[in-house]
Amino acid sequence: MLDSSFVRMQAKVVCAFSALYCAYMSTASTNCLYSVHFQVFDAGDYFGIMQVEEVDEEEEGDEAMEDELKKKPNPGNEPCFKVIVTNENGLQASNPDSIFLIDHAWTYRIEHARQQLLHVPGLLHRMANLMGIDFHGEIPDEGSVEQVLQEMWKYNQTYQLSQGTAEEKVPVWYIMDEFGSRIQHSDQPSFATAPLFYMPQQIAYTVLWPLRDLETGDEVTRDYAYGETDRLIRKCVLLPWVPNEVLDVNCFTPEPSDEHYQAILAENKEKLPIAINPSVYDKDKVFKVFTDIQQVLNSLTHPRFVFTDKEAEADILYNFSHFKDYRKLSEERPEVMLNQFPCENLLTVKDCLASISRRAGGPDGPRWLPRTFNLQTELPQFICYFQQRERRGEDNHWICKPWNLARSLDTHITNSLNNIIRHRESSPKVVCKYIENPVLFHREDVGMVKFDIRYVVLLRSVKPLKLYVYDVFWLRFSNRAFSLDDLDDYEKHFTVMNYAPGVTLKQVHCEEFVPQFEKQYPEHLWTTVQANIFKAFAELFQVASAKPAPLGICDYPSSRAIYAIDLMLKWDTSRDGKRIMQPQILEVNFNPDCDRACKYHPTFFNDVFSTLFLDEADNCHVTCIV
Repeated sequence: MLDSSFVRMQAKVVCAFSALYCAYMSTASTNCLYSVHFQVFDAGDYFGIMQVEEVDEEEEGDEAMEDELKKKPNPGNEPCFKVIVTNENGLQASNPDSIFLIDHAWTYRIEHARQQLLHVPGLLHRMANLMGIDFHGEIPDEGSVEQVLQEMWKYNQTYQLSQGTAEEKVPVWYIMDEFGSRIQHSDQPSFATAPLFYMPQQIAYTVLWPLRDLETGDEVTRDYAYGETDRLIRKCVLLPWVPNEVLDVNCFTPEPSDEHYQAILAENKEKLPIAINPSVYDKDKVFKVFTDIQQVLNSLTHPRFVFTDKEAEADILYNFSHFKDYRKLSEERPEVMLNQFPCENLLTVKDCLASISRRAGGPDGPRWLPRTFNLQTELPQFICYFQQRERRGEDNHWICKPWNLARSLDTHITNSLNNIIRHRESSPKVVCKYIENPVLFHREDVGMVKFDIRYVVLLRSVKPLKLYVYDVFWLRFSNRAFSLDDLDDYEKHFTVMNYAPGVTLKQVHCEEFVPQFEKQYPEHLWTTVQANIFKAFAELFQVASAKPAPLGICDYPSSRAIYAIDLMLKWDTSRDGKRIMQPQILEVNFNPDCDRACKYHPTFFNDVFSTLFLDEADNCHVTCIV
């Protein structure tokens, strides 16, 4: 962060002014930046962009020289540029005038990138020029767009808004103008940069300032791996610009240490409960329910539950937001039940889900979870695994997901290692092996599409483990036939359509789905497929509760919970060589949206409350699986 004195400083405006860009700049007013208080276009007094000839003609055939060039920033870009200090007095780091703003040539969210390149006049041409991509046409073509989408990860920068809706908080990516994008990497940088969002104009800039005094002719550089001190991590982070192999790293990912889980508990500010005995209630007791969930208020009609708007007198707390102070509740009101378990984030946060699942399948994880790496803590292992697969010619499509967002927000599919490495900078993410061979469903209007399945599971207790599955499951379908291309085509690769405006939502009830599925796959009875799904659920909750909190879900007798598990099916081979449909658990959702459940099954919350809080599961449309 910049200190408060920055707002009192004059910020110079950096413009790319080399002869190569002069004509273009005269028509591209968006490349001219604004200072904090007033415009000062005097960057030409301080900087110049120099074209560098990396190889003499007689050296062009030298393989050693060519190998060396490949290790330089932005390899393959012709011509190569450097930014230098041209002011005859140099630059002094202590001078308050030595702060500059760099304009952003392109600001976007990843899901909009292709369409903007295709439809925003001049954008593709400018990005191709900036990235050294040969493009001379007037009309954007898919080939040139694809090249820019591949190369842009060497130029992308990112920031994230801290306020607004979940959609508004999705990371924003930007590419600095021709000046900023020519600043090369150095492990001992002469300058630092940081994004700055200027509220009066609602515009983002990049702030540039010197880290030391510079003389005329010194190069302007910045550290592309700023803040990374570990040598191996720096090597990994710099791979987009300095290609290298990380094959000497062990790509196994064992379960994290106990201290890792202790740190998560501290970060979540959860206070674990003291040990209590299970409460015993009268068989005809009517429970007072305090809830802020409208679906519960509208749908729960069971005679043994009544609502109260006074939290202090409630027998059951059924909250939408996460509960934190279990200790106080266990000390003062141990008989009060609630719809959450301490440390349940081990299931509902994607990096934790992958960690605890390794208890069932070792470092590679169980067969029911796609191979997953935590990009914050397991980046070298992932890169090694990716490069090994690449060497063996195996499929290398991956899906990047935020740790703790739903509805496919900020989730991206790619087979580009550079893409994945750079996504690590935007927000904490896991990268999961993309299911390249999913079991598909034939839609008469579209063809063979991806689909996923949502089951609602009810956790009655941890010790003993008592787990139910609601008998109705829900299906979601892609809107376009599946193929391993057009990876940014949302309606081909994703199934969550009910939050996207103007997008077709295909709905099939589970009772209709099963006979259609068995007609399409007569050798795979749904009862067998579902039995394997339930087996995966049972194993997941067994490993999630196998260790004491905070290493596992806490055994708190007053806790109950409802989760939604999203999964897909993929084609696999059993140990005896048979082709099977292998369940793949995608995520576990806390307090899921039950709108469709309430709409089509009016007794849904009566069944849920009866099973969880009355321990009466008969005639409640649930199946006990543990």
